[in-house]
Amino acid sequence: MGIKSSHWAFLRHAANVARGRRNAEDKTDDTPENVMTDETNKHGHEAAATDEAVNAEPEAVEAAPVAEPDPLELAKAENNDLRDKYLRLAAEMDNLRRRTERDVKDAKSYSVAGFARDMLAVSDNLRRALDAIPAEAKEAGEAGLNTLIEGVEMTERAMLSALERHGVKKLEPEGQKFDPNFHQAMFEIPNADVPNNTVLQVVQAGYTIGDRVLRPAMVGVSKGGPKAAVAEGDSPAA
Repeated sequence: MGIKSSHWAFLRHAANVARGRRNAEDKTDDTPENVMTDETNKHGHEAAATDEAVNAEPEAVEAAPVAEPDPLELAKAENNDLRDKYLRLAAEMDNLRRRTERDVKDAKSYSVAGFARDMLAVSDNLRRALDAIPAEAKEAGEAGLNTLIEGVEMTERAMLSALERHGVKKLEPEGQKFDPNFHQAMFEIPNADVPNNTVLQVVQAGYTIGDRVLRPAMVGVSKGGPKAAVAEGDSPAA
């Protein structure tokens, strides 16, 4: 009986010790540090959930499908662009055609300008040869001389006719108002009866080819007469 009583007393003591340890552990869990840790863990989980929701919103926006452009609008824009390019190209081709036509026309009209200018010198020499024959010799009527004179005159006329067929024309400035675009004044002739700057004498004939001056006429102009009337659009002569 004494052994059994001691045994049961030992078991009760062990149970009481175990119960005391459990109570101590429960009190330890209720300390402020443990409570704060629990609250922090709780709020941390809530904050993480909020961040995940915020980050998920841009992803949802980015994931939204982008509307594709209307094919009809794209076709209209492309058509307008092609039309603009076509109009520009058409204008450039029209300008090129006009320039080409003008260049061809100028080439046809003025390609013989250098040759014609050289031939004018030959025509001038023929005229000088005819002017050098004395009037008495012409009146004498020698057959050989008259034949020579006629031959030179025919040559001169044929040459001028050929030049005229190629657009070369002779200027006839005598009696006209002096024009610096077509005339070259060599000297002045005092004359009070005619308007000032009137061509009174032609020293060397002038010629044009097309709309250009091939060679200006060398002339003598009047001086001392009344001023010529200025036509509308003309500037007074100096």
